[in-house]
Amino acid sequence: MDLDDQLQRAAERGKARQDARAAQARARELTEEEWKRLHSQLRLDVSDHIERSMRSFETHFPGFRHETLYGDRGWGAACSRDDLRMAPAGRRQNEFSRLEITVRPYSEYHILDIQAKGTIRNRELFQRRHHESIDAADATRFRERIDGWIVEFAELFSSS
Repeated sequence: MDLDDQLQRAAERGKARQDARAAQARARELTEEEWKRLHSQLRLDVSDHIERSMRSFETHFPGFRHETLYGDRGWGAACSRDDLRMAPAGRRQNEFSRLEITVRPYSEYHILDIQAKGTIRNRELFQRRHHESIDAADATRFRERIDGWIVEFAELFSSS
């Protein structure tokens, strides 16, 4: 075999390797699209539950205003209220309370991540986070965790 044949075969082998790498990259992209689809399905289920649960919270705690959240920070809901408290000597004190629960956007780590933050009477007293791998995530567990967080916030708010 002469040098020209060897160079020709080397070029063919290199092209075959390049094609194989491109096929693997396309397969990974499809897999990545599948991860995104699974995340979207779970996110929709969990964020709908957040909306329903927050509206239920607001019926038991009048004065809270509802807010739907979506965008870079995630999807979910928040409720907040402003209170005016008269301190001794006639001084007024504004107090702000807020509960926010969101499903975080998709990330390359392939997890479903929920986050809750709560402020009660101007003090951030409540911060929770839970995540699971998308392929192992169970929407029921997330719904139960969200309900538990809302009940915990309600108890903290009531006791303050």
